[in-house]
Amino acid sequence: MAKTYKEMKEAWVSGHTGSSVADVNSVSLAMPLSILLWSVVQSRTRLFTPYTPGACLVDFLLNCGVTLFATTIYSSSPWVLNLLLLLPAVLLCVLEKPVPLKRTPPQLPKKDDNTKEDKLDPLPVKPFITNYRGAMMVITCVAILAVDFRVFPRRFAKVENWGTSVMDMGVGSFVFTAGVVSVRSSLKERTERRPPLSQRLVTAFRHSIPLLVLGTVRLISVKGLDYAEHVTEYGIHWNFFFTLGLLPPFVALFQAAFDLVPSYAVLSCVLAGLYEIALDWTSLGSYILIAPRTNLLSKNREGVFSFIGYLAIFLAGQSLGSIALPRQEPLPKNASVRTLLRRSILGQLVVASIIWTALFYFSTSYYGLRLSVSRRIANLPYFLWVSSFNSYQITICCAIETAFFPQLYKASTGQEERLRSREATSTVLYAFNRNGLAVFLVANLLTGIVNMTMPTLHMNVLQSMAVLTAYTAAVAGVAVGLDRHNISVKV
Repeated sequence: MAKTYKEMKEAWVSGHTGSSVADVNSVSLAMPLSILLWSVVQSRTRLFTPYTPGACLVDFLLNCGVTLFATTIYSSSPWVLNLLLLLPAVLLCVLEKPVPLKRTPPQLPKKDDNTKEDKLDPLPVKPFITNYRGAMMVITCVAILAVDFRVFPRRFAKVENWGTSVMDMGVGSFVFTAGVVSVRSSLKERTERRPPLSQRLVTAFRHSIPLLVLGTVRLISVKGLDYAEHVTEYGIHWNFFFTLGLLPPFVALFQAAFDLVPSYAVLSCVLAGLYEIALDWTSLGSYILIAPRTNLLSKNREGVFSFIGYLAIFLAGQSLGSIALPRQEPLPKNASVRTLLRRSILGQLVVASIIWTALFYFSTSYYGLRLSVSRRIANLPYFLWVSSFNSYQITICCAIETAFFPQLYKASTGQEERLRSREATSTVLYAFNRNGLAVFLVANLLTGIVNMTMPTLHMNVLQSMAVLTAYTAAVAGVAVGLDRHNISVKV
């Protein structure tokens, strides 16, 4: 019996087993290598200052085009693309010397008159965090549409039950990086009086309302338009916006637990560990995977219970943010390697990456817990994999910033430091990061329009790449346009 096109679409994104962790790492390495090449070009030529249309095109090709090609055309040979990014960066480093900072900086957001421009922020904006979060947003926006085309390999699509893939990592990374920057408010509260729990919960629910509304709108539109959907991803009614919307109030509750266990990393591991015990030692794991969908809870069991794993991932992101966001303390001259690992931000990130990676391999290895990764239930190995992956990727970005913009945090005034920070940040990635959720919403809307108007499964490689390039350019155009007009959409 011939399938309808909707059934073909649902089958196209179902039943996948993913690929290896090494495959995900080799494909994803294109993101920090793009940032590396951008940083080399900027530090050696100051091509992106001032930000001309030509500079914008190069910026887009490096930080959006490379990501698109890494997940499509070069998906079968990722190291070819990685070398094409690495070799020019090395050659430019060898042949050109760094160029001093120009005095035609990019436009900065306006500051209040009461702001003391000469005061250095104890929590400065870190370009390597902005660049990485922007890059994660780019690959997320690319993948949500590319997965509907045959040019996007099936091994990159979300796995059905057990395994690892690029899109599985993308979902977890979205939550992890949100946790990295959310800890900023908690770090500020340490030097000030913390608001009572009731006030923090009220504030958290205010942040949740727009996301829960978006989740409801997406639910109604998907059901109303008879849009193809993957039920085992989150359930029949649940979607990713509901997961994001419920994070703030639960994080506010865990901030109270932080007084008892003053470590986000330990808190996240305890939560993920207890959840894994419930999955393995009770019938919860089998309930999530095979229970009949008879009531509201069973119909949405994946979304409801995987939320515990995503909350642990968010807390792990806060742990890394508490290392990465504060200002670097002065280090003694000729400091030993041990001192650098303990006191420098880059050193602490290296140690954190090693620990998360060791825990991940212990949880999955034959001589460890011998567990399998499952994004569907967001179990302990998935939590540790996401934490490990994002930690070392952020560490690479930090190393790039340290190497090519060494004077970044040596400014004498806050205004000068902000100018240097913008010079060390890709405008495209800055724009994606600045209005991340708004851009993600635009990407979802465009994805729906493309899927409802084009037979994506029947398009050849050239047609697919034309549509995906136009789509990526449109999303980037919205992001950069909002930034150019100094608009921040708070969703």
